[in-house]
Amino acid sequence: MQTNNYLLTDEQIIQFITQGYLVLHNELPNELHMKVMEEVHHVLMEEGNPGNNILPRVPDIQKFFETPVVKGALTGILGPDYYLHPHRHCHYNQPANQNPGGGQWHKDGYWSAMRSHRPWWAMVFYYTQAVTEELGPTAIMPGSQYNESYPGDDKPFLLPTGPAGTMVLVHFDLWHKASLNTSNMDRYMLKFQFARLNAPSKPDWNHKEELFQLPKGTSDTYLPLWQDIWSWLKGDTREDDDSKRAHLSLLASLVAAEEEGSALHGAYTLAEAGEEGAHELIKILQEGTSLSASRAVYGAIAAGAKAVPGLIGLLGHIDRERRSWACFALGMIGSPAKLVLPALMKALADESDQVRRQAAEAIGLVKEPSAQAIEALANTLIQAVVNEKQDSDSSLWLDQGYITNKIGYGAALSLLRVGKHGEAGVVISALSMALDSGDRYVRAYAFEALTYLRTTEAIDVLLRYYRTARWCPDTNKASMF
Repeated sequence: MQTNNYLLTDEQIIQFITQGYLVLHNELPNELHMKVMEEVHHVLMEEGNPGNNILPRVPDIQKFFETPVVKGALTGILGPDYYLHPHRHCHYNQPANQNPGGGQWHKDGYWSAMRSHRPWWAMVFYYTQAVTEELGPTAIMPGSQYNESYPGDDKPFLLPTGPAGTMVLVHFDLWHKASLNTSNMDRYMLKFQFARLNAPSKPDWNHKEELFQLPKGTSDTYLPLWQDIWSWLKGDTREDDDSKRAHLSLLASLVAAEEEGSALHGAYTLAEAGEEGAHELIKILQEGTSLSASRAVYGAIAAGAKAVPGLIGLLGHIDRERRSWACFALGMIGSPAKLVLPALMKALADESDQVRRQAAEAIGLVKEPSAQAIEALANTLIQAVVNEKQDSDSSLWLDQGYITNKIGYGAALSLLRVGKHGEAGVVISALSMALDSGDRYVRAYAFEALTYLRTTEAIDVLLRYYRTARWCPDTNKASMF
């Protein structure tokens, strides 16, 4: 059971919102970290990088994520039922004389149909040994998580350091890169990813201050965005505020600004301007440029229920991208469900694969969706698995190539989040079929969703799957038996 002593503070939550990272230290013995590093080194040298299999290959790693410090931090950012994603990787940074140049600034390839400002995803960088700047830790660019485009070489960056076992918890979209290892030692970093399964209904940290406190000396360019995330993490719903309705046309023009920070400031400020602000955001989504619409969608999410009627109307737009954005926003808002769910269920039959994928994922973001919505998700998952076997050359695979069945992926992820609210037999039937998908992440989500259901039928399916999928961490090319 999580104790309050290890939950995050208001100051730490604000740092994560504004800067996009937290450095964590736990009190596990150095001997354990050294043991893990030796095992990781052996695997890399003798078998190659195990990629997603690093955890079953070196099972002691799991102990690091079970410490109160790490569980408390992940709970504060992602909620108490966060999910350890099946994608993970071992990053091996050799000395500069063997691997000159370092890495390139980037965001990781994302798993949802769109990136989210609100923390539905996060990553942890774990260092097996004491890490110094000379050892080449992963460089991070504080505050860059809301920048879709690269902020520029003139922006400050940070090289997190610390003793063996140091973990850096980062917003999934934070810009980062491998820095140059100028030491004479190899550096190991294990990257793990985590997903939030439910929108917050209350603060999951040691919450004391009601209002967001802007850190001293910090620019207020992103203040409306930060305040929205702060309120969302507390489980607040946005109410009208008539005092903030001035200068709507100026704010609307600001959303079209080339500079990303100014555009997002305009979008989130419009979200605070009541019904009229929501109307302006929907107008931008309907008629604005693709760039301005892509920023307005975040404002529409922040506007909440006031934007829902306009977003539902947007589902009839001729542009599939805008229909897809509307699905994304409706799922993120999630209420009133009596309006949102029928619209998303209808979008599951859209002519565009992109829209259907987004609708499937969006249903999983709605709190306690109806049994009818869950059945629609199950049918979508079944059809997606059938279609992948019939047509492996679909244009659906043109982007996010690491997800080969995108509609099935979205439906399976949603059933992981909300499948328990549907009729168990219907859900289990779809998840059982998904275990035969050609997409490894569809299979992983289906497996995890079945463990959540825990019915006799679900356990029977899991046992059949486990017999062939079980990994032996001691088997390698040098072992005999």
